[in-house]
Amino acid sequence: MSRLVESIAPARLGRDFRWLLASSWVGQIGDGIVLAAGPLLVASQTRNAFLVGLAAALQRVPTLFFGLIAGAIADRHDRKRLVVVANAARILVLAMLIGTLTTGHVSIGIVLAAMLALGCAEIFADTSFSTLLPMVVTKPDLGLGNSRLMAGFLTGNQLVGPPVGAFLFAAGMAWPFVTQLLSLAVSAVLVLRIATPTVARPDREPTHIRRDIDEGVRWLLGNAPVRTLALVILAFNVTWGAAWSVLVLYALDHLHLGEVGFGLLTTAAAVGGMASTAAYGRLERRFDLATLMRACLTLEVVTHFALALNRSGAVAIGIMVVFGAYAFVWGTLSTAVRQRAVPTEFQGRVSSVYVVALFGGLVVGQVLGGLIAQMWGVTAPFWFAGVGAGLTLLLVWRELAHIAHAEVSP
Repeated sequence: MSRLVESIAPARLGRDFRWLLASSWVGQIGDGIVLAAGPLLVASQTRNAFLVGLAAALQRVPTLFFGLIAGAIADRHDRKRLVVVANAARILVLAMLIGTLTTGHVSIGIVLAAMLALGCAEIFADTSFSTLLPMVVTKPDLGLGNSRLMAGFLTGNQLVGPPVGAFLFAAGMAWPFVTQLLSLAVSAVLVLRIATPTVARPDREPTHIRRDIDEGVRWLLGNAPVRTLALVILAFNVTWGAAWSVLVLYALDHLHLGEVGFGLLTTAAAVGGMASTAAYGRLERRFDLATLMRACLTLEVVTHFALALNRSGAVAIGIMVVFGAYAFVWGTLSTAVRQRAVPTEFQGRVSSVYVVALFGGLVVGQVLGGLIAQMWGVTAPFWFAGVGAGLTLLLVWRELAHIAHAEVSP
């Protein structure tokens, strides 16, 4: 057992990292359970396609509206306490939802309100939580630390959680949400065990939160590597969102895989991600960071074109394994690079800009993808994504060397 713990969370990363990792993994399992149970609950209340889509959107909208505010608040206050408070708010909302489910007074209006409230609390919890890793591990270990957090996301949120959530929902509507409530409570207790250092803040008069946001955005715009990385993430999420917005139609109508086959595509990506996150430490030791970044983005371009040309379900599943492998290496690497380059007092605000860029890019890409597919067919968004991602990569190819090795600047 000790060898297994050491391989997952090496002792050199410290006891606090192990508490952080345990908190993340427990929380990811709960979130993964509701990832399946949430849509099932909505579908149990309505078959209106607009309301079903609205329920999914209500969980993302808070990120666009409150993402920057959440980052500023994380840089103003005790980040560990903010995680606990935000999770307590989520627990309260879940308790109220569970009450309506057990008493039989649930309605689609209550479900939609709960989705919105949970999304609002989650953005504050996730933003604050994302700033804790650079506070408990050294810069050289940020890549390894992020890969272990990513492994928890893949295992709990993508592989284990959804099928468990569906099973619990079948046993009783309230059970998945009771399980998530308990996972959030345990996650909050584990966070409290972390001994985070006090963040030194400038000795100045209290400022308006808008000024804090402006200060964080100005810092990002003034740091060329961090700014360019944000633009890369925005552009690649526009292209990725365009292609993946029609993935279900691509699987059903172009590849004729059926519903189970569509599920296999997403599972294949998670399997590839698990393999690459397990090997991340060796990859970082063997290859230059800029080389890894270029390889990941090149594979992104190739993946879009390969899916556009492909007509075989089996080949598509293989492509998705490769996609999962490089995508999660990129996610781990780009996060670690950013965390190394950003001063501790700006971690929350800069992280929130990246989150807004990510979700903003996805929203724009999904709208474009739907329009492109409607006009030119279901494979057209993949051609668009390949060309767009390829042009972006050519523009930033040289800059990736500076991005990969950016250091903290004032």
